[in-house]
Amino acid sequence: MGILDKIFGTYSEREVKRIIPIVDKIDALSDSMEKLTDEQLRAKTDEFKKRLSNGETLDDILPEAFAVVREASVRTLGMKHYREQLIGGIVLHQGRIAEMKTGEGKTLVATLPAYLNALTGEGVHIVTVNDYLAKRDRDWMSQVYEFLGLTVGVIIHSLNHEERQKAYACDITYGTNNEFGFDYLRDNMVVYKEERVQRKLNFAIVDEVDSILIDEARTPLIISGEGEKSTDFYKVADFFVKTLKKDIDFTVDEKANSVILTDAGVEAAEKFFRIENYADPSHMEIQHHVAQALKANYIMKKDKDYMVKDGEVIIVDEFTGRLMEGRRYSDGLHQAIEAKEGVNVQRESRTLATITFQNYFRMFKKLSGMTGTALTEENEFREIYGLDVIVIPTHRPVARIDYPDVVYKTEKGKFNAIVEEIVETHATGQPVLVGTVSIEKSEMLSALLKRRGIPHQVLNAKYHEKEAEIVSYAGEKGMVTIATNMAGRGTDIKLGEGVTELGGLKIIGTERHESRRIDNQLRGRSGRQGDPGSSRFYISLEDDLMRIFGSERLQTIVGKLGLQDDEAIESKMVTSAIENAQKKVEGNNFDIRKTLLGYDDVMNQQREVIYKQRATVLEGNDLKEQIQDMLQEVVYNAVDSHLSGLEEDVQGDVEKLIHYLEDICIPHGLLKAEELAKMSNDEIKEKALSVATDIYKKKEEEFGSEQMREIERVILLRVVDTKWMDHIDNMDHLKQGMGLRAYKQQDPVQAYQFEGSEMFNEMIYNIKVDTVKYLFRVKMERAPEREKVAKETGTSHDDSLKKEPVKKDKKAGRNDPCPCGSGKKYKNCCGRMA
Repeated sequence: MGILDKIFGTYSEREVKRIIPIVDKIDALSDSMEKLTDEQLRAKTDEFKKRLSNGETLDDILPEAFAVVREASVRTLGMKHYREQLIGGIVLHQGRIAEMKTGEGKTLVATLPAYLNALTGEGVHIVTVNDYLAKRDRDWMSQVYEFLGLTVGVIIHSLNHEERQKAYACDITYGTNNEFGFDYLRDNMVVYKEERVQRKLNFAIVDEVDSILIDEARTPLIISGEGEKSTDFYKVADFFVKTLKKDIDFTVDEKANSVILTDAGVEAAEKFFRIENYADPSHMEIQHHVAQALKANYIMKKDKDYMVKDGEVIIVDEFTGRLMEGRRYSDGLHQAIEAKEGVNVQRESRTLATITFQNYFRMFKKLSGMTGTALTEENEFREIYGLDVIVIPTHRPVARIDYPDVVYKTEKGKFNAIVEEIVETHATGQPVLVGTVSIEKSEMLSALLKRRGIPHQVLNAKYHEKEAEIVSYAGEKGMVTIATNMAGRGTDIKLGEGVTELGGLKIIGTERHESRRIDNQLRGRSGRQGDPGSSRFYISLEDDLMRIFGSERLQTIVGKLGLQDDEAIESKMVTSAIENAQKKVEGNNFDIRKTLLGYDDVMNQQREVIYKQRATVLEGNDLKEQIQDMLQEVVYNAVDSHLSGLEEDVQGDVEKLIHYLEDICIPHGLLKAEELAKMSNDEIKEKALSVATDIYKKKEEEFGSEQMREIERVILLRVVDTKWMDHIDNMDHLKQGMGLRAYKQQDPVQAYQFEGSEMFNEMIYNIKVDTVKYLFRVKMERAPEREKVAKETGTSHDDSLKKEPVKKDKKAGRNDPCPCGSGKKYKNCCGRMA
């Protein structure tokens, strides 16, 4: 491809060439737009809407619409879109990803496609990574939209129900991926259609698209309600695992992010819990609690994965370093961490609704995105979302110098070198931005700088309210800023007076991230819009990435060199070893996301069926025909299953059938066993259905047809919601055991698909049985009213990717062959899953 690219240009360069003629058309309209009065410019919006209703397409009016936005921007913000920004705007309108370097003005670029697509009246979502950016961008860019007569809303966490409805009804709505996703789920939990807040999902422009559609795609959104389990057992399990010794009682697998009990650990568990066989399926609850306590104590790290604040365990976002208030790990992991930290252990929750970002964003009619770093993940964008990546040329050439990595033997040596570098740079007045991978590391570095008397700002999850303000000053003379990962992302760093002459902003990376994109984002904070700048990463062989994924060959070479703590090496071999380690992790993460999506696609098809059923009910449709079909299916199925014709005791079978139907829809005494025993199966079906239908008609006369239709809606809604919640739990448990299918040479996703479909069909049938049952039992004095079947207690962005033992019917001894069919002993196979 390299040779072809040299001859014909890269894919992006060829696509940009195709767009240039449209940009020329927009440019050519500049003079005529300048001559229009404010009123005439504003009137263009109505003109465009009229032209669209007369059959013109968005592409037909694009050049003129973009020229209108460009002129409105000059008049309201004093900013005129560059040609490169126009290219970016066209790429977004086409439903693609625009890769634009930091500082190229992505926020302004979004105004072009947002205005154009909002003219259809179907709404545009502009998605950002946090509430601060959503509000900032809305306040800033609404000047352009409102000048042109469009309405603009913003969805942030603190809004109430009415405010949300109003914001979604606007032509353009800013908000975060989490808020949009949770509102979608809540809209499918309401009991009246008037309670919904969102409209149909039309067009989304996703800012920082790599962060939202890739980094966060491993973690489904979950709305939870209160569960029933006791919390005391978490403290008991925590006490037990704290008595265990690493490498004797358990081993930690950092690559798989799991902790596994050894045989000695299993024996210790049997002794502690006074049980004979730890691996026995009857001890699943003990296994589950111990597994989560092990993970909480030996994998989850305080001030890296979570923080304890005001007696609460709060998750730290691994990608941004921000606190994720109100989120909880699922499947009991959060409770296990609470027990570990000695804070109040809250009740375990149950899942009321869940969706992945992949499936939420794929529901939009048109999807586009922008970021500074997307090209390394282009395959994933194409495969999962059908989006291609177009690299937009920079307005001015990039002048930043990216120096090769320097590698130290120990972490201590590395940090000493970083501190020396900061001290020397600070003496010249050149500003420094230091990127760290965790809160813990940022505070350690801060302590080292304090000892040296270097004034600095620490930007991490503990101070995220001030992060945008702190970051915006990072380019001022003499500033030293320490930031976790991508904290403050989306905020421009402008260089202070005299900083250009000093070499611009210096970026120091204290560790390579597992994703090359996040390293590139850190680098991209310097050298915006042709500014000078530099970047360098400092690495030690003790860093997590190098320790877990780095090659042993590299460790051996460095060992042979006899490197001292304060000595560093620079070499291409080291850099390529680091890149290979990163590629390995990226590939691994892509596989995890693909597997998650494979599982969620099964749930997604089921979710669509259920949500469609709910929508039918909410729209107030007449369900009488549907209820009659359900009644027929339930009666016919009961007859077929009870009277197969193979048994000789026909009288006994008929009695069982009558007893079953009396439990569901026919009052006692209306069907006689002697009478039915003389009939054929088809005659019995017709007789039973006729009796049930007559009873239902009388019930309708009693209530009146209008009230009866509402009762049908109330009951169907309640049954669907209850069964769906149980089904989510059941599917989750099914998924936990799927990893073991690989032992049987089964594809876990296919097995999940097959068994999940069977479970879903069973649930659908149970919905019909229960709906019929409740409808036939409804009494005049207490007609049911619509109400939610469960109370929401929290939302979470689940990142626990947990495993749980599979329940087996046959009890296996520790030395018996494993029932999964692997050929191994039970203790060495499924018995070790905890």
